[in-house]
Amino acid sequence: MPRVSIVIPCYNHGQYVDEAVNSCLAQSYDDIEIIIVNDGSTDEATNTLLNNYSKPKTKVINKQNEGLAEARNTGIAAATGKYILPLDADDKIGPTYIEKAVNVIENNDKIGIVYCLAEFFGAKQGLWPLKEYKFPDILNSNRIFCTALFRKSDWEKVGGYKKEMIYGLEDYEFWLSLIENGVGVYRIPEVLFYYRQHEVSMITKLSDSLEKYTFSFNKIFSFHTDMYKQNYNFLAKSMRRRFDAFCGKKPPFLYKEKTSSHKIYHIGKLQIKLRRNKK
Repeated sequence: MPRVSIVIPCYNHGQYVDEAVNSCLAQSYDDIEIIIVNDGSTDEATNTLLNNYSKPKTKVINKQNEGLAEARNTGIAAATGKYILPLDADDKIGPTYIEKAVNVIENNDKIGIVYCLAEFFGAKQGLWPLKEYKFPDILNSNRIFCTALFRKSDWEKVGGYKKEMIYGLEDYEFWLSLIENGVGVYRIPEVLFYYRQHEVSMITKLSDSLEKYTFSFNKIFSFHTDMYKQNYNFLAKSMRRRFDAFCGKKPPFLYKEKTSSHKIYHIGKLQIKLRRNKK
């Protein structure tokens, strides 16, 4: 059985699939399988390509459209590898990414998420300026893109990607699930992932809608309430800045109460109590 399973969900991105698959086949680490999940594509060219797709180490699973989370779950459920690397159909990876990621995860039992530096390509180019993973900072904003290596057994332990994340951020919620379960994170200090930039992407669509962004964060809060409550001092000081930066709008704080010692806020279903500074 292959050691690493690369899972590629595809919805109407047939024009990019070869580029993604070829980047996988060019890996210095060749103990892999590639699973393409056709998530109910409506594009004729995509379906024609995938219905007749023939590449080494590669198979295609066809399913009805249920969204990115369920497409990843379907591919991972069918995977035979010990390790999983998700890859979107329009992105690509550097030739030594899997070799270096496997080396990290196999030599440190405490590490369960391995990612790297990344670059944009397509409509925008340059280094992706993601800050390095740090806890509890990741509770405020995601710092790990979807194409990171993890153990299939950890995916099983947390129940996979949450299908409730219908507007995106399903990878963010998944990383939080692993982290809350005690999984450590390591970033390879080298550009080995390439993130295609379109004029409009799922992330830019999400950021254009405060309602959808708030919905997604409410879901994350509801799945990880204890972890957020345990770090509410950090969150209370940083959340307003995060919403302003991401949406350019006033965050959905509902100022609830002001006491002699605290300010209490509600962010969706999450209550934040911030101790007031004494003058």
